[in-house]
Amino acid sequence: QVRLVESGGGLAQEGDSLSVSCAASGRTLSIYAMVWFRQAPGKEREFVAGIAWSGPRTNYPEYSDSVKDRFTLSRDGAKNSIVLQMNSLRPEDTAVYYCAARPGPGIGPNRLDYPYWGQGTQVTVSS
Repeated sequence: QVRLVESGGGLAQEGDSLSVSCAASGRTLSIYAMVWFRQAPGKEREFVAGIAWSGPRTNYPEYSDSVKDRFTLSRDGAKNSIVLQMNSLRPEDTAVYYCAARPGPGIGPNRLDYPYWGQGTQVTVSS
């Protein structure tokens, strides 16, 4: 089993920056990729960004179009953690941000591909 614990987030004004972190514990050697999803009230959970821990695209982050060029995802292998730096925040970035991990190859937007999830952390951006 893999346990994921998110931290960070909180309140921000439009244009500000925030970061959210996710630390993995347990069977971390089984992790192929860790990702961030987010879910706004009344909306489906959507893929935000992901990074592979092994394979040909190790440490190469991928982003959804809605956050590309504003968010940066990085990985700290020594700490088994990832950090999502969110810049130029917009009110539409308001959501609960969830960290997820998968043991199989690939990074994709289907949340059913990720068996491990954190509890989520709230990010609220006001205009």
